[in-house]
Amino acid sequence: MTEMNYLAKIGDKEITAQDVEFAINSLDPYQKQQFANEEGRKRILDDLINQELFYLDAKENKLDEEENFKKEMELVKINMIKQYAINKVLAGITITEDEKKKYYEENQDQFKKEETVHAKHILVDDESKAKEIAEKINNNEISFEDAAKKYSSCPSNMNGGDLGEFSKGQMVPEFEKAAFEQKVGEVSEPVKTQFGYHLIKVENHSKASQLNYDEVQKDINDALSYNKQNEAFMSKLNELTEKYKDILVINKGE
Repeated sequence: MTEMNYLAKIGDKEITAQDVEFAINSLDPYQKQQFANEEGRKRILDDLINQELFYLDAKENKLDEEENFKKEMELVKINMIKQYAINKVLAGITITEDEKKKYYEENQDQFKKEETVHAKHILVDDESKAKEIAEKINNNEISFEDAAKKYSSCPSNMNGGDLGEFSKGQMVPEFEKAAFEQKVGEVSEPVKTQFGYHLIKVENHSKASQLNYDEVQKDINDALSYNKQNEAFMSKLNELTEKYKDILVINKGE
């Protein structure tokens, strides 16, 4: 008995597992996540079957011969030709290794890693309470993380007060100044901000540094591609504007 390599067949049209996966992969990330499971794949398969049924009915009733359909198809064709012509102009660009290295050397300020700290904190509304908690931590009566879970009013308490890594300009000034001046591994004195009193523990402090060429090659390639595509597009557009200037009319109004 011949093994069937399709999930469904409508007339001569076979719908395979690959067709279903292709349909799922064509969705935006949020929708893709919804359909990337057994139930989602079944719904996609049903939809593909339904589309084929409508197609068969449309062909049987010769909808493709109706004037409205032909007009819509002509509009689709015109728009596709326009986009195809633009894509051909953009596809003609090339970027050499020398151009990428030159761009890197001339734009090194764009490729710097900012100074950052990775910090945890405990937030309370009373300075004396903050000092009391700090004393317990420093006396090894409780860990910083457990103290955050027990006492901190910040939502980060569930993660032991972990705020992750951040650069300058992301926190309120008082907190930022203390965090960037704090020694790694030590618990700060209470720091007052508009939110209350913070105890800060810096896990890591990374100084600003220059990213090397290999780390930013993709960013350089993207930047050069954008610049060159824009130049190619404008050059072609200027050429066409001059070529068709005798039939180009722009109504700027009164």
